[in-house]
Amino acid sequence: MQGRSGPGRELLDTAALVGHLVPAGSVYALLAEQREVLFPDGMFADLFPSGRGRPSLPGAVIASVLVLQMLQDLSDPEAVQAVRCDLRWKVACGLPIDHAGFHPTTLTVWRQRLRASDRPDRIFEAVRAVVAATGVLTGKTRRALDSVVFDDAVATQDTITQLIAAMRRVRREVPGAAGVIAAQCHAHDWDDPGMPRIAWDDKTARDALVSALVGDATTVVDAFAGAKLTEPAGQALALLALVAGQDVEPAEGSDGTDGRWRIARRVAPERVISTVDPQARHVHKTVHHRQDGFKGHVIIEPDTGLFTGATLTEAAGETNHEAVVGLALLQQDIDAATTDNPRAFEVLGDTAYGTGEARAALGEAGHTAIIKPGPLRPAVPGGFTLDDFTIDETNGTVTCPGGLTRRLSVNRTATFGAGCRGCPLRAQCTTAKDGRSITLHPHDALLRAARRDWATNPHLRTTYRRHRPMVERSIAWLIGPKGRCRKLRYHGTTANTWWLRTRIAALNLRRLLNLGLTRQTTGWTLT
Repeated sequence: MQGRSGPGRELLDTAALVGHLVPAGSVYALLAEQREVLFPDGMFADLFPSGRGRPSLPGAVIASVLVLQMLQDLSDPEAVQAVRCDLRWKVACGLPIDHAGFHPTTLTVWRQRLRASDRPDRIFEAVRAVVAATGVLTGKTRRALDSVVFDDAVATQDTITQLIAAMRRVRREVPGAAGVIAAQCHAHDWDDPGMPRIAWDDKTARDALVSALVGDATTVVDAFAGAKLTEPAGQALALLALVAGQDVEPAEGSDGTDGRWRIARRVAPERVISTVDPQARHVHKTVHHRQDGFKGHVIIEPDTGLFTGATLTEAAGETNHEAVVGLALLQQDIDAATTDNPRAFEVLGDTAYGTGEARAALGEAGHTAIIKPGPLRPAVPGGFTLDDFTIDETNGTVTCPGGLTRRLSVNRTATFGAGCRGCPLRAQCTTAKDGRSITLHPHDALLRAARRDWATNPHLRTTYRRHRPMVERSIAWLIGPKGRCRKLRYHGTTANTWWLRTRIAALNLRRLLNLGLTRQTTGWTLT
């Protein structure tokens, strides 16, 4: 049942004995004085609907522990150890000095109940209400969009390991699968989670193993095609079908119908990298740097450094692109704002947010995009770029630097072809035998104007440079000293989005204190 906070103090109340040692203006001192205002018992009542049983810990205590845990990036056992041994934590949580703590699984239960509830982000919402009450964001007309790569909490698996793990999962989850596998699938001893014992330096043996594993996976998938399955069983079967096809291709000389397969000489788009966490992906934050994990997307008010929203997505896929997710976060921020806040913003972002679709959406919504355009890459190093071509959208024509004009096709492609023969500028334009061709983006005019404005309007560059350092500082707070918070502790986007929003709630609370947060009789204010 729901635990309640008592009005009285324990005989050995830590705050009464050593509360004066906790630095004023710290998160510990704030929680000690205001935890029941920030996180009242009724805020968590729906998590414990039964009025019977042993009372849980009060919601204010657990919420305070979660905030401090996220702020210091501690595991559950480490957080409980801090509750037991750190006087600052005891003061913050209102516990007696001889309090022995609690079992780490208590935090696990609370997290699970929070994530499964209708309001999983209530701690983040409580801190956002404090931000709104202070009025610190009132009249702030800028928002910055950014993303952070987080490492997943699992090991990246190779193709063979994934196939074996997926088959074993189907055997556990799908009714009747164990019998089918025992009777028809003999590529591996399915009781053994390890790698098959073959001569791994023998290409023929490797290809034979891959062919057998893919054949067994196909057999199982086909055996249950169209069957009515529970959600866990259906997910296990779908995962098996996915890993059986994402990394293999027909063997040399095979047409894909004779059962001969090999590891593909390419990486599948949005490749699943682990059956333990199927939502983890390869992340390419830059061309030369690759990680495995997720992308965290944040929106920041750049004057104060406060986070106004966040979410975490898979690292690949069009729907998870920075520009798509960033615009959704901006709209959520606008929807959550009070009526006296501005509805039109200057939106800052790096080149990832400068897509034509994003710029068009921002313009239609009345926002101003202060987004650094991506560089144009010429077909010939040091040669002409797209901006050296003259585009006439009205007449649907393109004129090259040499003065040759061609009409745009239906798919917005202009082909100069034979016109490039003998052109004195060809060496600066193309190396293609058939001459130069270009395909224009549907929002080419908007992108072209953005590049021109960035080059000619110093206000855009000055505003971007002035506010970017605060954004980078907020990101540094998020990932922690030496990037220690980049490593996630949970599986999947749902659990890790909860972690991300709870962490930025703790960071916002600390930032508000640095800005002078106090509570007066009239409510929250900044001094």
